[in-house]
Amino acid sequence: LGKLDCINVTFLLPESLIISAKEALSKYQENDTKTINIGSQGVFRENVKVGGNFGAFTTNLPAAAVKSLGCTWSIIGHSEERKDKLGIIERFESFSNERVNTSEKAAKAVNSLINDEVISALDTGINVLMCVGETGDERGSGSFEEQKPRIQKVLETQLEMGLKGVEGYMANQKIVIGYEPIWAIGPGRTPPGTEYIEFVSIFIKSIVKEKFNFGPIVVYGGGLKKENAEMIASIKSIDGGLVALTRFTGDVGFEPSGLAEIIKTFIKG
Repeated sequence: LGKLDCINVTFLLPESLIISAKEALSKYQENDTKTINIGSQGVFRENVKVGGNFGAFTTNLPAAAVKSLGCTWSIIGHSEERKDKLGIIERFESFSNERVNTSEKAAKAVNSLINDEVISALDTGINVLMCVGETGDERGSGSFEEQKPRIQKVLETQLEMGLKGVEGYMANQKIVIGYEPIWAIGPGRTPPGTEYIEFVSIFIKSIVKEKFNFGPIVVYGGGLKKENAEMIASIKSIDGGLVALTRFTGDVGFEPSGLAEIIKTFIKG
């Protein structure tokens, strides 16, 4: 196929096959593969940019990542992709008759979609790390005591809807809950203190135990870094951490040496 001068052949592959496909092509002389291209099945609608988003696209595949894998093409707007996006909108509309505001309807739709993904993963034999967390608007203003019931409402809904139907999988699969205070994530943000994290993690464990009859591992993922790793690890109701960045200032990013330092500090706690 690589020697066909009159035609280009482009393989549009799932993420899991891109690297192996590139490695397979590398075993041939360049002249034998000159008309073969490797592409991805879509890219995320936002991208990593210098001075812009540093890569906060968990579960999505930005074009920069696709390019770094060696892809030169990407299929976008395929009928199955369009069907999926329409399905998301239709799911949102299914909650339109409820007497709640638009943002709450959207949140319920997202929770429902997350549940689809959780069940799909479990049904495939994949263990799940499901993240929950409140935004600044959902937390609201006022003292921590005033915020507590609002935080609990958001997290209980996310857990109850997101974990719906998991009971039948618990004998063979693992579910870990990641707590992400969304308002605290990113460079320049201040993570919550011990009291806040302890309150939330204890609440998560109690709700999951009450609703689904298992005690989940709870990991913290909202600005976990070397400076607060020991403090977070000292919280008895926290079982681990979720790290996305190791460098929060200057050239923001993730580096193995920085992760090693965070882990070493976390262990001390």
